[in-house]
Amino acid sequence: MSGTEPTSEPHLQMQQISKRFGATQALLKVSLNAFNGQVLALIGENGAGKSTLMKVLSGAHEPDEGEMRLGGEVFAPSGPQAARRAGVAIVYQELNLAPDLSVEDNIMLGMELSRCGLVQKSQQRKQVKLALDMLGHPELQPTRLVRTLSVGAQQLIEIARALVSDASLIVFDEPTSSLPAQDVQRLFSIIRRLQTRGIAIIYISHFLEEIRDIADHYVVLRDGSTVGVGDLKTVSDEEIVSLMVGRSVNTLFPHVEHSPGDVLLAVEELKGTHLQTPVSFELRSGEIFGLFGLVGSGRTELLRMIFGLDFGTAKRLDLRGRPLPKSTSGRIAAGLGLVSEDRKAEGLAQDMSVIDNLTLSRLTAYSRLGWLDLGKRTQAAKQWMQHLEVKSRGPEQSIRDLSGGNQQKVAIARVLHQDADVLLLDEPTRGIDVGTKAEIYRMMGEMAASGKGVLFVSSYLPELLAVCDTIGVMVRGSLREVRPQTKWTEHELLTVAVGSELTEVN
Repeated sequence: MSGTEPTSEPHLQMQQISKRFGATQALLKVSLNAFNGQVLALIGENGAGKSTLMKVLSGAHEPDEGEMRLGGEVFAPSGPQAARRAGVAIVYQELNLAPDLSVEDNIMLGMELSRCGLVQKSQQRKQVKLALDMLGHPELQPTRLVRTLSVGAQQLIEIARALVSDASLIVFDEPTSSLPAQDVQRLFSIIRRLQTRGIAIIYISHFLEEIRDIADHYVVLRDGSTVGVGDLKTVSDEEIVSLMVGRSVNTLFPHVEHSPGDVLLAVEELKGTHLQTPVSFELRSGEIFGLFGLVGSGRTELLRMIFGLDFGTAKRLDLRGRPLPKSTSGRIAAGLGLVSEDRKAEGLAQDMSVIDNLTLSRLTAYSRLGWLDLGKRTQAAKQWMQHLEVKSRGPEQSIRDLSGGNQQKVAIARVLHQDADVLLLDEPTRGIDVGTKAEIYRMMGEMAASGKGVLFVSSYLPELLAVCDTIGVMVRGSLREVRPQTKWTEHELLTVAVGSELTEVN
């Protein structure tokens, strides 16, 4: 969707960029052009090189080969601050906020307005309020501590940082991964306004319908190389997916036959700080139960209470007819597994290796008479990594060195390896490429077919309607309505989700 006609010269030129990390060729002669007033979609699987390319642009990595030009001038930033001063702002998929600072301090960090050595607080607050108003979230108070906000709200803070930086080029790296539909449309409205101001935009997303809605041109990366460039009007979704994965993907939502059976998890009158009214529902064996709602509706908090991370009381909380233990460790042993929406803070141990993250929750499978069979453990980790196509240098690589999408694959593999009876999945496909999403959907179907129950939180309506048997809607801490999937449409789900929140949304 074009904003203004492009100038004859690109605002950003990245020419023949190459980058190697040891034996890994992360980028090989990648080129792209971004024009003022246009949105360029950067597309590719996790590990294709998108994040590395953007880190080169941001000054975080120095390219081994190639050249960049910004506004016609040679651009070789010494670091992220130098790139930001030159007019490049990046909204990363992985949140990089200071949790114990306020919303205002995070937005202005490194860009503080000062005079004679003193920070001009009143001027700063005006800029922050303006950015938050542009995002349509004036309820995010500048003085509020970031750690008290949901992941979705924190993502809005990252976007606000870009808005106050007065950038000439803004990169959005999976900006909608934690946003509900209303905030996605608000963000697109902001991007279109930025286009009319002549700002060049690079938009990274795995959601092809979003790319169609907001972008003009595309570049596809695969294995660190450019494999496709062009106008989005001239290419089909199937062609884009084939370019991404290097093969034909027959269906984005593979179906595995399964049928719900007896009650597996019974929740009756569950109460907690974030639940406005007691929540009751049943999850059956062989069932995929979807939960939809706006940011702050209580979906994540409900899963955390069931898993034992947050305090809650219930008249009944049974698994296979037996009351669940009070502790989280007891609930894991009983058969619950959680994939957190915040993989960086809760889902994974960032300072540990892939193999440790995968297997530490179930070492008994590799131990005998108190001895750990390291070979058996390594082989199991390799099998899971191969099954989910985790791209890494091997099981011993540090988790923090993987791309965001590959980290998410490890988080999901950990719960599957744990062999839980009930899988609590909180935005499990966030930041994952379309090929791996299809694999995750297939595995969810296989888990249901084997008799397990899946409680699936998502903000992405097409996947909820495609893979779930039952869908419930959370509204302000209440489970408002539960229906079979066949009785829902996208419009009805949104209508129920915003029904009691129209004032806040508007």
